[in-house]
Amino acid sequence: MSTEKRIDITQPLWDQSTFVGRFRHFAFISNPLLTFVPDKKLYEAKDLYMKYKAGQEPAGTTMAEVVRAKQLYESAFHPDSGELQNVFGRMSFQMPGGCLVTGAMLQWYRTATAVVFWQWVNQSFNALVNYTNRNANAPLGAGQMGVAYVSAMTAAMSTALTFKFVIQKRATSPILARFVPFVAVAAANWVNIPLMRQNEILLGLDVTDENGKVIGKSQLAPIKGISQVVTSRIVMCAPGMLLLPVIMEKIEPKPWMQRIKRGHILVQTAIVGMFLTFMVPTGCALFPQRCKLSIDSIKRFEKDKYEEILKNTDGKPPQYVYFNKGL
Repeated sequence: MSTEKRIDITQPLWDQSTFVGRFRHFAFISNPLLTFVPDKKLYEAKDLYMKYKAGQEPAGTTMAEVVRAKQLYESAFHPDSGELQNVFGRMSFQMPGGCLVTGAMLQWYRTATAVVFWQWVNQSFNALVNYTNRNANAPLGAGQMGVAYVSAMTAAMSTALTFKFVIQKRATSPILARFVPFVAVAAANWVNIPLMRQNEILLGLDVTDENGKVIGKSQLAPIKGISQVVTSRIVMCAPGMLLLPVIMEKIEPKPWMQRIKRGHILVQTAIVGMFLTFMVPTGCALFPQRCKLSIDSIKRFEKDKYEEILKNTDGKPPQYVYFNKGL
């Protein structure tokens, strides 16, 4: 290892000021194959990650081993607490989990019962993802999590059913009914994620200077970060849920599709999987993970927080403060 240039293992391998750099980073840690790595290997990766970070890695450790340990660690362990995340809530599970749920929502949309059931399944999955990727420094109580879950379910189901019944009564094109799942998912995201991360807004997030030193808190920071996360999640699912209905409407009448009617769900799931493989890192890469907020905004809207920052910086606050927006 002594002959190889050391890296800062805590930082991404690619330039995060560019979309391409962020895309490569998130493709690196959201690779669906990482879902199948056993816990034993993940803990071994964490051990090497921590030893390398401290400059105490075993003799003979190669850079390839370090990079692999970094990939496994960052794909599976919470960035705040360092705890192993639930496999179903990891970004690496977004493609396999998302394609199964989305494929089912797009296949079974014709009856109110099917709409309600699959929206329940989807929001349960989303709640698990949001809980897994929550800010560990602002934990939710059981009651708050219950309210977030029920509220998102209500928003998704009411939106889906309202849109479905409106379409049934007024729309002339049957393809519009296929867009019910997307409208419901988009609406629910604006409820689910903010509620699941409500304590970040209520308590504020730690903000740092450019060098990573914590200089205060801000409630504007999580509002900005959560808004970006919601937008990213909607963008992730948009191509599959908006383009796939058009594709299926075109190919379902084909003779070969008529012969495999029971296989339509497999076709839809496979296509959604291809979309999500690309769109998960794309959605995550839309905005920098290290989000920045103008100190002028804090001065204008959070006078008490600004005074705290002023005190912690000896009266010389930076132009911008930084925070982790979450996923």
